[in-house]
Amino acid sequence: MAKRNTSHVNMGDALKAFIKENKLQKGIDKVDASKSWSKLMGNGVNNYTTSVELKNDTLYVSLSSSVLRQELSMGKTKIIAMLNQELGKDLIKKLVLR
Repeated sequence: MAKRNTSHVNMGDALKAFIKENKLQKGIDKVDASKSWSKLMGNGVNNYTTSVELKNDTLYVSLSSSVLRQELSMGKTKIIAMLNQELGKDLIKKLVLR
């Protein structure tokens, strides 16, 4: 049986320790990247976005409009910078628009 820790710990610190102990950070980063894409791109782009997936340091975005894909590909570096700023860390190094 696990031994109970009786010392008082800040809730934020406890959550960080739980995430680190159970190796959940990659999954949380995937969800955060998807949410950041939706938040930053707005309804116009989200209507044509079919999937957003983070693998390692590459964000794969599937779009149903080839015209929008071409338009967004012109500003990939700016989009990456905006997403990383929203996430608060340099998580995304490359953006692939499909």
